[in-house]
Amino acid sequence: MTDVSTHQAAEDTRNESLLIYVNGAILPKAQAMVSVYDAGFMLGDGVWEGIRLYNGRWTFLDEHIDRLFEAAKAIDLNIAMTKDAVKKAVTNTQAANAMTTDAHARLMVTRGVKTRPFQHPKLSQRGPTVVIIMEHSRPNLPRPIRLATVPHMRGLPMTQDPKLNSHSKLNCILACIAAEKAGADEALMLDVHGFVNTTNACNFFIVRKGAVWTSTGDYCMNGITRQKVIDLCRANAIPVFERNFSLVDVYSADEAFLTGTFGAQTPVGVLDGRQIGNGQMGPMTERLRDLYKEMVGA
Repeated sequence: MTDVSTHQAAEDTRNESLLIYVNGAILPKAQAMVSVYDAGFMLGDGVWEGIRLYNGRWTFLDEHIDRLFEAAKAIDLNIAMTKDAVKKAVTNTQAANAMTTDAHARLMVTRGVKTRPFQHPKLSQRGPTVVIIMEHSRPNLPRPIRLATVPHMRGLPMTQDPKLNSHSKLNCILACIAAEKAGADEALMLDVHGFVNTTNACNFFIVRKGAVWTSTGDYCMNGITRQKVIDLCRANAIPVFERNFSLVDVYSADEAFLTGTFGAQTPVGVLDGRQIGNGQMGPMTERLRDLYKEMVGA
């Protein structure tokens, strides 16, 4: 079977000559660099957002920027730009790359360059590092995703709050590695009570008897696409529940799918070697995907 991922995109030669935003400058890809003393490189000290461009419009841009600033405040990081200035940086980078649709941007803010290679945040004295990587990117998924349940969990709020889009992603990377070694594409992670939670990169949903289920959201990134799917269900009289459920519920589900900014709604075909439903995109997933496309004008 072909290896796939939830971030698999069609090849696009335009990405060889990208222009990237680095601290106010828009630079050719080969010149877009940050210091080895940067807190993000050295310690994973930063926050980020992913946004998608559909037909000239950055989808849910205000919500993503709001979440970026909330996360920065939570880790006591001064972005040193207004929200409008950040939006302008996004649109300027878009214009420089002549992008109109099917693009993905990763907006990253770190605590900046440190004076010495140690942990204390006060060693970052030059202000933040702000980078926007923008690529021509159309999802290209040849088959439904295969998942494997792994022992790794998202952090507790008092350790590393999973609601932060932090640069520190090692636990999710280890989960992904474990899933790959089990022959899967991505990892399904449980919460601290053993209930189904999220994958290493996306939010997770199942469909049972015409109802859509997802986790309570207590131990996962509360994704913007996740919330839009919940909103679409409510607006279209589709029963939807944020609840605790176990692997037993998932194995016998009619459908399963993932949500995320890049892939929107990605069908799941197999979990832990067990086929979910008929192993293909189910009718509810397809309906929600169509409703989402209509919402974003894709």
